[in-house]
Amino acid sequence: MQYKAVIFDLDGTLINSLDDLADSANAMLEGYGYPTFHVERYRYFVGNGSRKLIERVLPEEKRTPAFIDEALAKYKGIYGKNILTKTRPYAGILEMLAALRQQGIPLGLCTNKHQEAAAAIVRELFPAGTFQQVIGDRPGYPRKPDPTTALEIAAALGAEPAETAYLGDSLVDMQTAVNAGFLPVGVLWGFREKAELVEHGAAVLLEKPAELLEKVDFVGKK
Repeated sequence: MQYKAVIFDLDGTLINSLDDLADSANAMLEGYGYPTFHVERYRYFVGNGSRKLIERVLPEEKRTPAFIDEALAKYKGIYGKNILTKTRPYAGILEMLAALRQQGIPLGLCTNKHQEAAAAIVRELFPAGTFQQVIGDRPGYPRKPDPTTALEIAAALGAEPAETAYLGDSLVDMQTAVNAGFLPVGVLWGFREKAELVEHGAAVLLEKPAELLEKVDFVGKK
């Protein structure tokens, strides 16, 4: 099977953003006088959107809708100022994206990160025009692993689901790919472990970005 398009997750797949996410959430917690968490704990707190992140880190008795809204607003304010303090693309990512573009493969990005943050990161860390579609968490739209947004992106890229590869680092991403009918490609440099990716449907596993073009057959491949 030859694939015509690639859609990527963002955090843990294209960028290592864990420190900035953890530092910002911990700063929010410190502001309330609540316990904070080691950065490694955030590998399992993130992945389902900013609201779910805040719900997970707040003390259980504080997880009311109104207080989550308040804490989320504080977190977004802090994260917005620290979004690129430590966050960088993983080694080999920019080269892999350039190789795909050179081959004429359209690229999209589908993330549960709130839209404003996703757009800011893409604007600052990736060459203009790298992605034809960048869609994050939007009000009124379901988050991954619901396939709605991912399928919207594939259609905009001109590819059928069966012609689309989806790269991600977590069970949410593999479930998204399976639900959408994409090729689920798990990356092993991200936030989660190999066993999680395999258990939730990864058909291809990558140890480094360059392997994508070796292990997946794309249209126009020489």
